[in-house]
Amino acid sequence: MRIVTAVAHRGDPYRVRENTLPSLASALDRGADAVEIDVRLTRDGVPVLLHDATLERLWEHERSLSALSADEVRALTAGGVPTLAEALATTGESRIMVDLPGADRTTVHTVVGAVRECGAQERVYYCAGAQTMLKVRAADPSAEIALTWTTLAPPRPALLDAVRPRWLNYRFSLVNRDLAARVHRDGYLVSAWTPDTRTSMRRLLDIGVDSITTNRVDVLTALRGPA
Repeated sequence: MRIVTAVAHRGDPYRVRENTLPSLASALDRGADAVEIDVRLTRDGVPVLLHDATLERLWEHERSLSALSADEVRALTAGGVPTLAEALATTGESRIMVDLPGADRTTVHTVVGAVRECGAQERVYYCAGAQTMLKVRAADPSAEIALTWTTLAPPRPALLDAVRPRWLNYRFSLVNRDLAARVHRDGYLVSAWTPDTRTSMRRLLDIGVDSITTNRVDVLTALRGPA
């Protein structure tokens, strides 16, 4: 029987501050099959978990992450912003979906290299738009990729051939039964983000998606049933 993969969006953000080690641990404790994290680089090239370009929303500092060293980030957040290496160590053998907001070639190569150094290639997969995923594919020919796609029009065959994704990753409101069937016919898995209501989750489960990324992973796992 097909089991939908329950992916915790940035950890367990309704209970614990997103993209922190306690948030990742809370999500896994609540039944997540995988945890989605956002990774950016500090000024000195250390991959850390942060969605935004600045520390303002989560940590009340207006400083840009790219202007701060890893030590400065640690001091400003009392150690609250973990490195990618710390996140991979904390999550054990669990699956990790790495989102790469605004990533350039240097960021991609640094992150892919850090995953390799941590021996986590088999459990890490990557999501973002086409240009970023092309960079990931160049950096790691064997990487598992979830190509984020934001329109109903299918990706061009040439792009799919270049990226070689396993998943097509859609905003949940775009996913309908016809789209899911088409993606499956084309040989890909369907991933949807980020529904947080039971109604939306039930609809996606009924449609037949393969993975759901949500801020309420405990609600999803209860609806889905045991893996």
